[in-house]
Amino acid sequence: MTGIKPGTFEIRTSPHIKAAVTTDVIMRNVVYALMPICGFAVWAFGLSALALVCTTTAATVITEHLVCKISKKPTTVADFSAVITGILLALTLPPGIPLWMGFVGGVVAILLGKALFGGLGFNTFNPALVARAFLQAAFPVAMTQWVPAFVDGRFSQCIPTTLIPPFLSPNMRADAMAGYLAQARIDGWSGATPLSLMKFGGKTTATMDLFTGMIPGSTGETCAILILLGGVYLVARGMMNWRITAAMLASAYVSSWLFCLADKTSPTPAFMLFSGGLMLGAVFMATDMVASPTTPLGVWIYGALMGFLTILIRLKGGLPEGVMYAILLGNAVSPHIENLTQPRVFGTKRIKKAVK
Repeated sequence: MTGIKPGTFEIRTSPHIKAAVTTDVIMRNVVYALMPICGFAVWAFGLSALALVCTTTAATVITEHLVCKISKKPTTVADFSAVITGILLALTLPPGIPLWMGFVGGVVAILLGKALFGGLGFNTFNPALVARAFLQAAFPVAMTQWVPAFVDGRFSQCIPTTLIPPFLSPNMRADAMAGYLAQARIDGWSGATPLSLMKFGGKTTATMDLFTGMIPGSTGETCAILILLGGVYLVARGMMNWRITAAMLASAYVSSWLFCLADKTSPTPAFMLFSGGLMLGAVFMATDMVASPTTPLGVWIYGALMGFLTILIRLKGGLPEGVMYAILLGNAVSPHIENLTQPRVFGTKRIKKAVK
């Protein structure tokens, strides 16, 4: 063997035979799984969605490259992790958010969500959600402004708020937005997503519309069927822990069902599963290999906790959506879950506490 002196017997821990699957191969396949979702987002929201995905991805890649250069380390942009962060960030944002805010979010995702913890493999929290939480706190108005999907003319012009210059309020183009909707022959647009209508209006949306994406919402959270197909692709390639997704969705379903039993006016479990960012979060964010536990029992507890927190925040909190906070809280307790669920080493006995 290369690098070993003759006559030397080298001992290594298992696994001794490793699969030829590297980080860049896994990340590249995640990008493949996200492409249909991005395509649907562009189809639903037009040029603004395309510009947003390109902007946030460019921001994460550029920032990653500069961080590596400043740290005097080889650039890591070729491993596709920064690309995934940029794409996921765009998919969680409103399609009409100003592009400069999306760029700022991409920079924050790499600096605060990744580089601050030591880079890939050391981040405690999902970088895309760290950036979204920052944008939610810094620009609450822009983060809660929604536009309808499938507007006429979406491929010939951007949503008016998309090209607002830096540090100007999105409200400065209220007249332009009114003209944009009028041109699309839309009257009386409330600017509410299905979750907002449920939370503040007591109205629910048809399950089939939620499943197929015929609704307003964040850029890439609307089409549940494409998100699930992306997850199936990653599971089939052995590149995603399906147990986390299954536990999160099952917990959300059971929690919604229990709330329905207690209050007949509570939305159905099907509505809760397919609305908002639950599907996108459960498939592509909660399963972050770095921020999630690895123990067999730990992944089930981790997923179940996030599913329950999502429904609890949606129904009992002040905000209509709770996926982002549920996953970030899950990331925070992930190391503790892993420590508490370590399996017993084969051939040993469990340590019993001494009785006083």
